[in-house]
Amino acid sequence: MTRVWFITGASRGLGRAFTQAALAAGDRVVAAARNVEPLAGLAEEHPDRLVRLSLDVSDRAAVFDGVERAVTAFGRLDVVVNNAGTLLYGMVEEATEEQLRAHFDVNFFGAVWVAQAVVPHLRAQGSGHLLQVTSMGAGGGFASTGMYAAGKSALDSVSQALAMELEPFGVKVTILQMGGYDTGLFTVGTTATEPNPVYEPLRAKLAEMWGDDAGPDPSTAAPVIMELVNLPDPPVRLIVGSASYDMVLQMEQARTEQYRAWERLSRLAPG
Repeated sequence: MTRVWFITGASRGLGRAFTQAALAAGDRVVAAARNVEPLAGLAEEHPDRLVRLSLDVSDRAAVFDGVERAVTAFGRLDVVVNNAGTLLYGMVEEATEEQLRAHFDVNFFGAVWVAQAVVPHLRAQGSGHLLQVTSMGAGGGFASTGMYAAGKSALDSVSQALAMELEPFGVKVTILQMGGYDTGLFTVGTTATEPNPVYEPLRAKLAEMWGDDAGPDPSTAAPVIMELVNLPDPPVRLIVGSASYDMVLQMEQARTEQYRAWERLSRLAPG
């Protein structure tokens, strides 16, 4: 049986790579994005298996309407990929209220609206797999990308709760802790704060640390996702990326070591 995918942020980066992989596997896809024009070529190649859906995930009413249109198009949903996202780049002090709210409207609330819209359909059919795209950095913040990590961390927590809530209904949830891929997130997907000169030394240090490597092509992550959705008992959380796997384990180890270093102080309180 062919599956029906609903993918947000499908016009570029990981979303497009997953869309292409699903189509190559013979599946059907509803590809949602603010601008669906970049998907025109794929639509011509797969006129009966790809539906383009213009959608701003920050608009809750539009999300619910879009999901209904997706179900109407193919009759069901099997795999939902909550992928749409942006990056707010800058130090915490620099971010404006407008920038912060716009950022969380997409990266957190937008993903929640999609989950709320698809869950009734998945629950009713007693099956489905919801893939929540977070980040390898969802476990903690990092200078200049703290807001991005915050949104992904919030989505990570909500997704873990959602996995427990949907398990009795036969619906699977997997949190995809994505590594660094060349998705355009740091270019076309970025909103930058107004730089405060006091942080220039730190910015220079970060630029040197990161270098010019944009990361591997998003298509290299697609085989992992295709294998994941074929698993009868998929994991609730999956790190996607070999280098990222090592980095996440190192971060977890460092956190555990810090907890143990201050165990005496922690245990002074009875709670």
